[in-house]
Amino acid sequence: MTEAYYNALAPYYKFIYLDWEASVKRQASTLDGVIREFFGHNVRHVLDAACGIGTQSIGLAQLGYTVTASDISSVEVEQARAEASQWGLSIDFRVADMRQLWQAHQKQFDVVIACDNAIPHLLSDQEIRQVFEQFYQCTTPKGGCIISVRDYANMERGEQKLYPRLKHDLEDGRIVIFDLWEFDEDFYDITTYIVEDKAQPIARTQVVRGGRYYCVSIATLETLLAQVGFTRVKTLMDRFFQPLILGMKEHSGTAQLAG
Repeated sequence: MTEAYYNALAPYYKFIYLDWEASVKRQASTLDGVIREFFGHNVRHVLDAACGIGTQSIGLAQLGYTVTASDISSVEVEQARAEASQWGLSIDFRVADMRQLWQAHQKQFDVVIACDNAIPHLLSDQEIRQVFEQFYQCTTPKGGCIISVRDYANMERGEQKLYPRLKHDLEDGRIVIFDLWEFDEDFYDITTYIVEDKAQPIARTQVVRGGRYYCVSIATLETLLAQVGFTRVKTLMDRFFQPLILGMKEHSGTAQLAG
């Protein structure tokens, strides 16, 4: 996993978004709609298994869900805890590796989520299946999971790709962020460059290395979810900023996941 990458990126993570606070509300609204549509209106307890700085968990808590959240990055978890406190929210934040999720929480939840393309940080089908087994163990008998991932099957690849992120104006200058993606067959490494331009001859540049991903297909993820026991697995391509993959632990009495 890429704990060091996210520990270093954490102070700048909000700058990845045009407006982080607006994204928190928008993403929570979408996830709330998906949860209600596919998992019913009685979902109360959510586990965010890759919470980062709280982008999804804070928004869901604002909507009234009881949220438990964890991440492998201790720095991001501490920042998420501080953000939630500023919003007056009570969220149980913990540092935990998704591969030991049950050991960390030892309880079941109505829905387990892992968004922002967290799953492809696991670098083999075997590791992903191991994590999906943890999700299955951490869901109630009629629970389920929701993950969001990039659609790698439709993503252009090359030896190197340069991806600009955003520019943010600050009181004393601006911050510019961009990524360099370096591909190695079914994997790629991300190096993130954060340039703090304060109108001086030399700008301070933070280089964050270590973001490695596995270009796993949505079809493979659907298969792995089914292999560990999730049923009625379904992918929603146009509801979130990334494709959402849903799996039900058992039939809950609704029919929406069919197909």
